[in-house]
Amino acid sequence: MEIVYCGHSCFLLKTEAGTRIVTDPYTGVGYEMTPVAADYVTCSHFHFDHGYTEGVRGAREVIAGAGEFVRGDVKIEGFAAFHDDVGGKKRGADTVYVFEADGLRVCHMGDIGEPCTPALAEKLGKIDVLLVPVGGTYTVDAKGALEYIGAIAPQVAVPMHYRSRGCTLDIDPVDVFVREAEKTREVVFAHGSSLQGVGPYRGKIVVLERVNHG
Repeated sequence: MEIVYCGHSCFLLKTEAGTRIVTDPYTGVGYEMTPVAADYVTCSHFHFDHGYTEGVRGAREVIAGAGEFVRGDVKIEGFAAFHDDVGGKKRGADTVYVFEADGLRVCHMGDIGEPCTPALAEKLGKIDVLLVPVGGTYTVDAKGALEYIGAIAPQVAVPMHYRSRGCTLDIDPVDVFVREAEKTREVVFAHGSSLQGVGPYRGKIVVLERVNHG
């Protein structure tokens, strides 16, 4: 499976059989989402920066909420969670998705805001690639993200939902997360926007470039 970072919390997942899934397409963050085509879209919730399904061409279906789905050669499981640390009272619900294909399990945590608990980590099971928000304010911050990384123990972790160049949201830049992460883990800045499975990054945190970010 190839994982392409499209900015913010949006990724394009491409399986070997050709199934294409886009996670959390966005608008209104200060820069435009690169045009992308996919068969399916998953939305962790429908805030403007996670539910801009109009930005995805050719999608047959939008998947939202908890449940089990099989689409093409991909098994998808959604787990109910919260967008804040007060049981959803501030920002509502969040859905954490696990995608399984090509022998990999990829977890997209959406706008997870609740603190890490052993119960949620156990539900998710073995994860190869964890896509986790790190910017704080609306999600967990650097410390909270590292708690999830520690509890879930993925082969590779990829930060998302941070203030990259052009972003106007009140969230931390990735450097804040990197400084905290480097105290205990190896962080690698990839020279590109895609990850081919775990590859050479096993045991590392990988910061991907935003595709066509120039």
